[in-house]
Amino acid sequence: MEKYHGSSKTVSRGTGKKRKKLHDKRKRFIGRPSTNTKVSDKETRIKVRTKGGQEKIRIRYAQYANIATSEGIKKSKVITVLETPDNRHHARQNIITKGTVLETELGKAKVTNRVGQDGVINAKLI
Repeated sequence: MEKYHGSSKTVSRGTGKKRKKLHDKRKRFIGRPSTNTKVSDKETRIKVRTKGGQEKIRIRYAQYANIATSEGIKKSKVITVLETPDNRHHARQNIITKGTVLETELGKAKVTNRVGQDGVINAKLI
């Protein structure tokens, strides 16, 4: 199901009065469903066509993460999701988003990029 990123019909002004409806919904305000990147034993990426004909790579299932350490960047296997700041249910379902705390082979790491839009997982050790 698509998400509508425009204003709703019942938006109120600062005074509490309802705004008039200027126009119906427009196609340019419709977004795509979220990627919901999950931890898995296989890595799967998909290409999505964006506006203007460009392509965006989304990662659906992730196995490894690029972790920034004091020695440099190391590739480490993701074990599980410990906590997420945006939705507590994502931790139970192993869904990775920006700000998620992961348990990896190197230790706890925090995701620093938008995984559903970049196609890789970048994190830093905590």
